[in-house]
Amino acid sequence: MRTRPLPLLARTGLLASLVLLSGCELQIPGMGPSAAAVREAESKAIGGACRHALRGLEDCYTLNPKASKSAIFEGWREMDLYMRENKIDGAPSVIKPPEKPAKPARREPAEET
Repeated sequence: MRTRPLPLLARTGLLASLVLLSGCELQIPGMGPSAAAVREAESKAIGGACRHALRGLEDCYTLNPKASKSAIFEGWREMDLYMRENKIDGAPSVIKPPEKPAKPARREPAEET
């Protein structure tokens, strides 16, 4: 008993659909990470980076005002624990926070003689 192969059009369609679906990275709503979860993860990463750069929490909060303070603290604390357990020294940051521009000096009125 001999089976009949699929017609050429059916084979081509099947192959095309497999190729197209194999590279599919479609984000289905509700299936991927939410925006809040992404912001939380970024804030934790900022906290860990601040700890590794030997920055204090207050400096980290000041340099990243839009990040979640609780997540920054959590990331900082986790990195601190990790660095202590593995005896890792921090790497001091070479970038200084931007300084506020100096206020222009007030001009004194010229004396008339």
